[in-house]
Amino acid sequence: MSFASSLFNATERRRRLISGTVLVAGVLAAGACAGGYSLPAPRPLVVRSGARLFADPARLAEIDVWVREQQENIIVDPTFLIVENRSSVVTYPWQALTITGDTAAVLVYAAAPESGSIVSFYGHYHLMDNLGRLDEVLPEAVGSEGYELERAILSRVSDAWLYGRSAFDIPPYGPLDELMFSSENGYLDAFILTARQEEFEEERSAWLQENPGRDEEYRQWFLNTFELEPPGIREPERS
Repeated sequence: MSFASSLFNATERRRRLISGTVLVAGVLAAGACAGGYSLPAPRPLVVRSGARLFADPARLAEIDVWVREQQENIIVDPTFLIVENRSSVVTYPWQALTITGDTAAVLVYAAAPESGSIVSFYGHYHLMDNLGRLDEVLPEAVGSEGYELERAILSRVSDAWLYGRSAFDIPPYGPLDELMFSSENGYLDAFILTARQEEFEEERSAWLQENPGRDEEYRQWFLNTFELEPPGIREPERS
């Protein structure tokens, strides 16, 4: 059973209740099966340039715990909704998040529906922060705001994508692969502060002062890894 299909039946009931499409994929069903549960052996992740990632099984086991808990919360908690709306445009998680009251709506690229489960995590974290309930899903970030909060959230999203891609063979999706490879190679700050220069202008200026030349180092690494300019420099953006 694939990562993207294991909870399809379990979530179908909730899907009918909301506009848009919610596909919260995961391994809760597998974890509940009789006879115990163990993660599949991770597979190496490779992009077109040949750059590779190898996930540590022990680390994936740690990620597995909170991923399943968070997915269960998204599925069964009746006090909020995470809505996935399909889009024909490739977007990064922060480009298409709308929060209204107890509902967070995210955009999921129609050609990569399996990515919706991880994009939904992004919306879930921000919604829980808005509701004053971040301690339930990301306690280490309680009290954080601005760039500090966003970095903590995107780090978690990257970990969840690593887990899904390496352990459950979720198909690649450009924006999340870029986030994941950047984070795993020590470029998370560079990725965020390059992609969102205007939003985090002060943080980027401080980062450049503290890390002279790091921006060009990151740009060259990104070009070598993905064979295109990083978001924030790339013109035009993906579509």
